[in-house]
Amino acid sequence: MNFWGIINLKLLLDVLFAVGFGLLLFSRVKEQRTLWLLRGYLFLVSSAWFIQRYAYLPLTSKLIDAVVLACSLSLAILWQGELRRLMELLGTGRLAVLLGNPPKEFRATSTTITQLVDTAGKLSQNRRGALIVVDLGSDLRPEDFLYSGTNIEAQLSTDLLINLFATDTPLHDGAVLVKGNKIISAGVILPLSRQGISRYGTRHLAALGITERFDRCICIVVSEETGTLSLANQGKLERPITSSRLQELLVNLIGNQKSIGTSKSSLGKTAVSKKTDPNDNIISDTDKKESSNSESFTYKRD
Repeated sequence: MNFWGIINLKLLLDVLFAVGFGLLLFSRVKEQRTLWLLRGYLFLVSSAWFIQRYAYLPLTSKLIDAVVLACSLSLAILWQGELRRLMELLGTGRLAVLLGNPPKEFRATSTTITQLVDTAGKLSQNRRGALIVVDLGSDLRPEDFLYSGTNIEAQLSTDLLINLFATDTPLHDGAVLVKGNKIISAGVILPLSRQGISRYGTRHLAALGITERFDRCICIVVSEETGTLSLANQGKLERPITSSRLQELLVNLIGNQKSIGTSKSSLGKTAVSKKTDPNDNIISDTDKKESSNSESFTYKRD
């Protein structure tokens, strides 16, 4: 093989790897504004590469390099949460999650949705605080939590979930982790979010915290003070919601796990109708301001 053949082969591999990496990034980005930013950034990088390789334009090349550097620093600040998740996935070897191909054990059925909605409705009626984390493909592991809780490994059922959140049980203060049709653990302590500290209580901050770090999990919250239902997804919290609205969101998120990212728009549009169905299991649509207890990691306050 001659010298030019080797050069062309290296160039072809370079372009293929770059295109593959770009497609991977585009497949992981669902938000429209973020997609526009990514397109503009990749266009600048491609322009800089083309000018440096095929055109002798030193001044233009310097200007584009400066713009690319400035954009890189800006995007590092804007996307610090996403970059952190990327590093965590790479560092823990969760390549299947990174590629958007969750294992089979994360696949839930319509029975899962029914049981989760029934559980949330009954807990809401009784004003019993609850925090249910549903893993849809993030492959959550013990090291992802402040405390991994007690291992349960039981079949998902409404009665078991209600008993786990009974006030006289030692596990009721933590979260319950659900994967597919199984309850993995209970009494889990989640990392807290830094957003809305003065607005939300500990339960809701915990729901926001875990969904900010992992975009393929959702968190159902039942307020102990008001019985209000909430759902957290990708760092966004919709509250208050009715049981029928919760079922609708779960159908969109769990029933179509391959396009979970696209469901963010449905959850992000919190200006949905707040009409309360008389048959829905919800105490009140009024949202009381709830305080958090910073001295402990329990979720006694919402």
